[in-house]
Amino acid sequence: MTIKIGDSLPDVTFMSAGPDGPMPLATTDVFAGKRVALFSVPGAFTPTCSAQHLPGYKQHASSLRDKGIEAIACVSVNDVFVMDAWGKDQEVGSDVQMLADGNGSFADAIGLSFDGSGFGMGKRAQRYSMVVNDGVVEQLNVEEPGEFKISSAEYMLGAL
Repeated sequence: MTIKIGDSLPDVTFMSAGPDGPMPLATTDVFAGKRVALFSVPGAFTPTCSAQHLPGYKQHASSLRDKGIEAIACVSVNDVFVMDAWGKDQEVGSDVQMLADGNGSFADAIGLSFDGSGFGMGKRAQRYSMVVNDGVVEQLNVEEPGEFKISSAEYMLGAL
């Protein structure tokens, strides 16, 4: 079943790079008590994700904060080391929290995973964005396969 507006996020554990190495972050660590812009990409270092999706959220971080977003997070079915390297490569700094959903547990739990085996990518998460307010989905924008329109930072800004 696919998550929808008004649903609470499932309890899963992400991995994030910390000062002493990989650290687990529960859903509540990321989303409890704050309004978060979360976006998902099919893969770190992939063309659209690196050229448009992640850079858009970095570029518009201040504007999103002006509209009540307290944190921005990027999630992908990649390991924590890849997500950390991609965040450094894209120079996101503290503007975007990089979350690794290495086994696709979060993508599966919200019903937004897909099989990318035909492209040699294995299980992946669909491209989407959502606004999460204290763990509850407030806005949800799921892209059609191969599209990049409604999950962009610009689209989210217009809908806030």
